[in-house]
Amino acid sequence: MVTPALPVMIQTMVIKQQGTTIYYPQVTGLQNQHVQQRINQTVAQLMHFLVQQQHEQQGADAFTEVIGTFEIKTNERNMLSLTLTNYAIAYHYAHGLTLKKSLTFDTQDGKNYTLQELFRSGSNYTDVLSKIVQKQIKARDIPLIGDFPGISPNQDFYIADKALVLYFQAYEITAGYIGLPMFPISVYELQDIIDENGPLGRMMAD
Repeated sequence: MVTPALPVMIQTMVIKQQGTTIYYPQVTGLQNQHVQQRINQTVAQLMHFLVQQQHEQQGADAFTEVIGTFEIKTNERNMLSLTLTNYAIAYHYAHGLTLKKSLTFDTQDGKNYTLQELFRSGSNYTDVLSKIVQKQIKARDIPLIGDFPGISPNQDFYIADKALVLYFQAYEITAGYIGLPMFPISVYELQDIIDENGPLGRMMAD
């Protein structure tokens, strides 16, 4: 009898200090405690990295407000894909800055996937993805601040339902009022280049 790949249990953790409230997820209940610890350490490290990036990018030692949140995008088929979002506004700044990062895990071994690892070796995935995103930019009439640079090999992404979602940080390719531009791409549009044994391959399976 095949054991179904059940969703993992998620516990919400919170850090509260003066002006700071950060919520972040931690996995609980896995039989393999080493895998659970590996996933949770990676999530916590990313949460702290976002706070550090706020200090560096805003050139500030202190903030009037910091808010951290998370979203679970996929929790099935032994896969966990999530995003962490951090908003901070420094003293004497008129506007805050929102940063988003994501992680996609295999919950059986704790592996954290890079974008490249979703695709077959030699698939030239960056060119394929860049053309799809460029087409979406034109179709959605998204105003850019310059020429579209294309997708980087380590582009930010997450997996939601049967889609790969690529995204850019605020001000990276668009003006601030656009926010963080997101580009969902169906796994079926990528079926010729995905690694069938990887996360996207699992999402294609019936």
